[in-house]
Amino acid sequence: MRDKIRGSEALMLALKAEGVKTIFGYPGGSIMPVYDALYDYTRGEKKAFDHILVRHEQGATHAAEGFARVSGEVGVALVTSGPGATNTLTGVADAMLDSTPLVVIAGQVAIGSLGTDAFQEVDLVGVAQPISKWSYQIRHAEDIPWAVSRAFYIARSGRPGPVVLDFPRNAQVEEVVYEPKKVDFVRSYVAYPKLNMDAVREAADLINNAKRPLALVGQGVELGNAQEELKAFLEKADIPAGRTMLGLSALPSNHPLNVGMLGMHGNYAVNLKEQECDVLIAIGMRFSDRVTGNTKTYAKQAKIIHLDIDRSEIDKNVKTNVAVVADCKESLPALTALINKNNHQDWRDSFKELDAKEREKVIEPAIHPKEGPLLMGEVVNAVAEHAKDDAVLVTDVGQNQLFATRYFKYHHKRSICTSGGLGTMGYGLPAAIGATFGVPQRQVCCFMGDGGFQMCIEELGTIMEQQAPVKMILMNNHYLGNVRQWQDMFWQRRKSFTKMLNPNYELIAQGYGIPYQAVVERKDLGAAIEKMLTTKGPYLLECAILEDDDVLPMTPPGMNVDDMMLEI
Repeated sequence: MRDKIRGSEALMLALKAEGVKTIFGYPGGSIMPVYDALYDYTRGEKKAFDHILVRHEQGATHAAEGFARVSGEVGVALVTSGPGATNTLTGVADAMLDSTPLVVIAGQVAIGSLGTDAFQEVDLVGVAQPISKWSYQIRHAEDIPWAVSRAFYIARSGRPGPVVLDFPRNAQVEEVVYEPKKVDFVRSYVAYPKLNMDAVREAADLINNAKRPLALVGQGVELGNAQEELKAFLEKADIPAGRTMLGLSALPSNHPLNVGMLGMHGNYAVNLKEQECDVLIAIGMRFSDRVTGNTKTYAKQAKIIHLDIDRSEIDKNVKTNVAVVADCKESLPALTALINKNNHQDWRDSFKELDAKEREKVIEPAIHPKEGPLLMGEVVNAVAEHAKDDAVLVTDVGQNQLFATRYFKYHHKRSICTSGGLGTMGYGLPAAIGATFGVPQRQVCCFMGDGGFQMCIEELGTIMEQQAPVKMILMNNHYLGNVRQWQDMFWQRRKSFTKMLNPNYELIAQGYGIPYQAVVERKDLGAAIEKMLTTKGPYLLECAILEDDDVLPMTPPGMNVDDMMLEI
């Protein structure tokens, strides 16, 4: 007869069965039995996991997100109950909106104490349910293998997302004979819809008759590992392609069919051409308001084809003519087989005049200024030129994010980690830590503003302890820059509480034992970047940025997608 083990060890075996190797966490009272079991599974003969001790539970979820985004695996966060659990909710919501596979395991008071307002009790399942793919309370040790396997299946399958497991203390200490479970089916949950070939044929017919086709490429291509299938499709039909912010590395920056980034601060030509194309092919993207602008006027001249794995996205924001609901890894090759080899050179050439206009009015002044203080665009461009081809871009949220995503270079898949849907300030630093564990062989460059950096600055402690080789580029303009820009543009320059008095970042870096350099003069920028990138381990590079540096182009909120401003 097999020996019984505690539920806490059963969790270790269940996580091991799912292929977990890295856990980001923070211990506490209600999860202590699990951490006691983890002690044996992070060392010695039983070693199965690396546990990364973060400095805040929100940091655990963002680190797990960064790990998941670059590795394609499920990120795992382990925390205690009460505030430990509620501190993860921002990361859970962020993962839900950005389709990031995440499993959060939180301690809970014993089931006999539920509903008594026990110390650090909170209804985590109820709170997490609206912002997760699934939330569940493991009430008994015998349910652990099934619940964990189901959680990972739901998190990683179909359109990925976060799952929250609430783990009461009694289930952690109960003894049970461990019986492995493998969940690969959930009733009423269709992870991979069956491809409808009639819809594929309709889509192919529209594409074959198009004179001005345009593809919009989203993160769904990355999540489906369909980067090569995308290129084959685009190249056969000679279709120019714009990318959403989260889909930027689905198509290399230097690919001849890449026509730039979509959206409010995207590239000028592709945004205007959305209003001229005759067939619009959306691939693994959700027609976010930041992409479409005013939906009442968006692409009304075009026939719209939408390829997506999630049926709920079809017709949600933009009415489609043909919907192909399936994994793009399957739908793109099926479509490619039916489309004609084509040439749309005249249509693609029509982008060039608009590209040249943006380059003259926006890009060149942003990346090659002749005088004045440093600009964010030139810092990003300089880092991109010095970084390795397989470097991963991580950003915080705000102007730093918009400049970084615009001017970084993407050569390989899964090369961008940024908070798209939720726009979470504080995301950058912990996500970059997670990325270094997800792809330890790649360079990780993290761009942050002074506002977002300070929101999760405590994670410098994690970097110090782990010597995580995050190359941190702090673009300091002493403002909450994006809000300041909007105040200048739309609120009569009334800068209400956006000016920031900042600390001495050199002393902070010194306290954490992290190499630091400040750059004020343009002539010193290249050498400072080279030193940062060639220094082993972490590095903080602070750049003194022009206070009123503005992100352009810009489509003002609520305006038509082609109402892009090249200057203010």
